[in-house]
Parts: sequence; structure tokens; C-alpha cells
Amino acid sequence: MKLWIWLIALLALPALAEEPPVVYSGTLGKTAIVVELDLNKPDEVTGRYFYQKYRLDLPLNGALDGQELKLQEGLDDFDDTPRPELSLTKDEKGGWQGSWTNPQGKTLPVKLQPAQIPASPADDAWLATLAHTEPYEFLRLSGLQLTAGKSENFMGYQLQWWTEPQSKITLFEIASGYPESELHAINQKLRARLWQEVSGWHACMLGASRFGKGEYLQTVTPKYLSNDVVSISIFTSYDCGGAHPDFGEAPVNMNAKNAESLTLEDVIWVGEGAPFHYLNAEDGVSTGKNDVDFDTFAEYRDKKWAPWLVKQLTEAYPQEMKKPTEESDDDCDYSQPEIWQFPAWYFTPKGLYFDPSFPRVLRSCEGPEWSVLPWSAIKSHAVSAPVAAAQ
Repeated sequence: MKLWIWLIALLALPALAEEPPVVYSGTLGKTAIVVELDLNKPDEVTGRYFYQKYRLDLPLNGALDGQELKLQEGLDDFDDTPRPELSLTKDEKGGWQGSWTNPQGKTLPVKLQPAQIPASPADDAWLATLAHTEPYEFLRLSGLQLTAGKSENFMGYQLQWWTEPQSKITLFEIASGYPESELHAINQKLRARLWQEVSGWHACMLGASRFGKGEYLQTVTPKYLSNDVVSISIFTSYDCGGAHPDFGEAPVNMNAKNAESLTLEDVIWVGEGAPFHYLNAEDGVSTGKNDVDFDTFAEYRDKKWAPWLVKQLTEAYPQEMKKPTEESDDDCDYSQPEIWQFPAWYFTPKGLYFDPSFPRVLRSCEGPEWSVLPWSAIKSHAVSAPVAAAQ
């Protein structure tokens, strides 16, 4: 599964509940904490909390019996290891009062009340949105400070890098090179992506907490900047407690004029009639540009797009696209259209780079260095100004 799909699925889980999780703030002992509880199923209460000082999630699970809530801290490690427990009673103000006890018998008082969400930063649109949609995540992220890193010039644009120290997540903003109005919108989207990656890191650490600490390593590389395009490679390798470690490319491709995400159909169209867009592709919102359902979208990618791309890549890279034989050094068969149906992609000075999707046993075949489709092959199928300007 590609990383971006996994993250979208993970972050969407609370929305599937009958009622959204309830967020509380308060103290455990004398230490400030923030707690999120899903109380929809009294026999299967789940949640998480973090200490304001550390911001790392600790899982919670237990049961609600009337006004009494019993929770265990941490994920089940399958060997009956004793875990801290919380015993809470609901109070008349909608909060909880009780105690936290660790396996050694140490007990600390717990006091929780419905969280009050402070005003969001006026200069950060993503955090302002989170204040309404994901208050728990807002309370975590709004307390974090980014540190300034290096400044560099890339393709004539000045970049300022920023890092969130705990997760080591890093991304740049563009300091100069675009008109001020465009610059502000672009940087709002880039800052939002940085925060999304920080949330992804925390989700990964939570998932891996049963087995110790997870791993979430990311490489961010600007690939192409122009008057029309912002294109960035974001490659992540991660181990979040699942059956296998994984990795994936989840690029940023943005229209520099309005900071809207570019779908592949905004750039190249090899179908019949006007280009269309899958309603839930990329940002998950309607583009207002001839949106279609997934079945129609997938059929286009399967019947039109993938075979066309294989043909173009075969012409440009006949040796690399050759089907492997028994005497071949590896089993990477780049001639299969299905691996190019939903590729990750980004702009480069020489053309568009495409990263195919292989079955798990052949994941090492992903990320070929050579798979850049030259502008000359794209020209007759270019949809938008970004491609025309790039050539």
C-alpha cells in the first residue's frame, strides 16, 4: 500500500465512529495531559493521550459501565505484561475524576474536563482547520515549535528549510521568486504538508508502541520550480508495527498560480473528450472539472493511460523496459501496464518522473532512476500551461 493511502486511511478512522471522539484536557498527577476517547461502544472504549511536555501518544482501551470508566494504558503485547490502569468517574460537568495506577502500585490523581480549544494561529490555515476537525491533533501541533534550517537557492527560487525537532520532519518554504500573493498561498500548502507529515510520524509511533519505537524516515527533495509549477519529491520509509516495514513516494505537485494540487489528468490526457478527475483523488475534494467516480477513473487509467505510458517509456528506454528472461539479473518487469496505472509522479527539468507500483515481493523494483518521460513525448498530450512552460 502506498504511504499516502495508508495515511489517509489512518487519519480517517475517527470519522467512521457514530460520534466523533471526545477531547479532554487536565492533569495526571501534576502534569498536564490531553486525552481523546471514543465512547461509542461502552464495551470497547478506545483512545489515546499525551503529556503536554512530550506530545507522544499513549494508547488507551477499556470499558464504560454507567458513569465508571476503566482503562488500560498501552497496546496489548500478547504476553500479559501488566500495564498502567486508569479508574475514572464522570462528574457533573462532563469531565472525569479518578486515578492512574502503575504496575508497581504507584497512584496519581487524574482530573479531566472537556478541552477548551484556544484561538488558532492567524497565519496557519492548516492548524485553523484542525481546530475544528481534529481538536486533539490541533492541541498537539499548536504547541510545537519549528526550527529554521538552511537557506538555499534552487532553480532561481530562495528556499528556507524548517524542521520539527521531535519527529525530525523537515520541509521548506519558498522565501522569494513568486509574487507575494502566490507565495503566501504556496507556503500555506507547504506548511500544511509539513504538519501532516508530523501527524503521520505520531500515528506511526502510536502504531508501533506495542513493539517499542517505530521508524519514520523521510527525504524531501525539490525537483522542479517554475512560474507555473512547484514539484517536490517526498520519499518515506517507515516501520509502524505492521507485518513489514514499508516505503513510498508521495510527491507535492502544485499549480504555482493558485496553490491547487495538480492531478496527473491536469497535466497529461490520453483519453477521449475533455480530461476528467476522480472526485476523491489528490486533495479528496471536488475540482469542479468534470469529476467522475472511481470505476470510471480506474478504467481510464487501466485501458488508456497505462498502455500509453508503457509505449512511450519503451520507446525512450528500450533496454530498461525489456521483459526479463530466465538469464536476467533481476525480476523487475517494467513492461507490465498494471504497475504504471497509479504511479507516483513529479516534474523534473527533463520531463515527468514516474514511480511504478509493484506487489510487495517486488517492492525493491520501485523507484527506478531512469523512468523520466521526456517532454517531447508529452507535448502532444499536454493539458495545461505548466507542461507547455516546462518544455
